[in-house]
Amino acid sequence: MIMGCCTARCTLITICFLQLIATVERLIFDFLGYMWIPIIASFANILLILFGLFGTYQYRPKFVIVYILWHVVWLGWNIFIMCLYLSAGVLNVESHMYILNLHTGSESWWKENGFNCSGMYNTTTSSLTGRMDTQLLDVNGCILDYTYIEIIHASVQCLLCLLGISGAIIVLIRFAEDEDSFDFIGGFDSLGYGNSHAQKSPNHLQMQPIYMHHKTKSR
Repeated sequence: MIMGCCTARCTLITICFLQLIATVERLIFDFLGYMWIPIIASFANILLILFGLFGTYQYRPKFVIVYILWHVVWLGWNIFIMCLYLSAGVLNVESHMYILNLHTGSESWWKENGFNCSGMYNTTTSSLTGRMDTQLLDVNGCILDYTYIEIIHASVQCLLCLLGISGAIIVLIRFAEDEDSFDFIGGFDSLGYGNSHAQKSPNHLQMQPIYMHHKTKSR
C-alpha cells in the first residue's frame, strides 16, 4: 500500500489534531475548577484520539474502530453535559453538580471568572483554627453566563466528534478498498506463486521443443 496521505486520511488526521487542541483547552479549565469527572473523561479522550491518529497513519483499522466506538460514548457524554447545564428534564445544574465534582463542592471555573463577572463573597473565620473561609454567594455582571460557556464547549466537542466518526468510517472504507485491490492485483505475487510461475514457465517452454527435436533425430 502506498504510505502517501490520501484526502480521507489527511482530513481525519486534521480533525484529530483539532480535537486534541479543543480537549486540552477544556482540560485546563476543568483543572482550574477541580471538575474531576470531566478531567478524567478528557484524559481518556486524548488517549483515544492518539489511538485514532496512530491507526490512521499506520493503516491499523482496529485502532480506528476503537476510536469510533469511544467517540460514540464521548458524543453521549457531551450531550449529557449540555442537558445538565441546560437543566433539561430531571437534571438540574445546581443539584446535580456532584456528578461532575465528586461531591467536592467545586464548580465550573467560568462561574466566577467569566467575561466581566464580579463575585459576592462571604468570609468567615473559624473559632477553632482561626482559618478564614471564603464562600461565593452570587455572581453579577457576566456578559455570558457560565452555563452557556460550558454548553459551547460541549457543542464544539459534539461537532468535532461527529466529524471524526464520519471521517473514520470513510477511512475504514478506503482501507478495505485498498486491501481488496491489493489482493486482486498482487496478492499471488506477495505469496511467491506469481514469481515461481514466471520463472518455471519460460524454462518449460524452451526445453519442450529441444527435447522433441532431439528425439526426432535419434529415429
